[in-house]
Amino acid sequence: MEKKIKAQPKLKIRTGDLVVVIAGDSKGVKGKVLSVDIAKNRATVEGANMVTKHTKPNAKNPNGGIVKMEAPITISNLQLVDPKSGKATRVGRKLVDGKLVRYAKNSGEVIK
Repeated sequence: MEKKIKAQPKLKIRTGDLVVVIAGDSKGVKGKVLSVDIAKNRATVEGANMVTKHTKPNAKNPNGGIVKMEAPITISNLQLVDPKSGKATRVGRKLVDGKLVRYAKNSGEVIK
């Protein structure tokens, strides 16, 4: 019996992008994307959606205790920051020199 693999959507946000949180408790926070989980449609943003985690003592943290860390946010609650204006923008895709690139819809500038 073969398993059907569900096609995963092409996300407009990638690791390393500068994004702004547009909804939730961290609304308005700008930060760099640390990781993206395509299957769960979530991304972890630096400094946003901070949670406290109780950790047991281990080699890295001999005392254990309470650690503040970032939790993943749904990608629909994030928007890319326009490289020109520094404000939130939608993302489009277009062919430039035979290569598909992302661009900011507000300014039309290509996102690196």
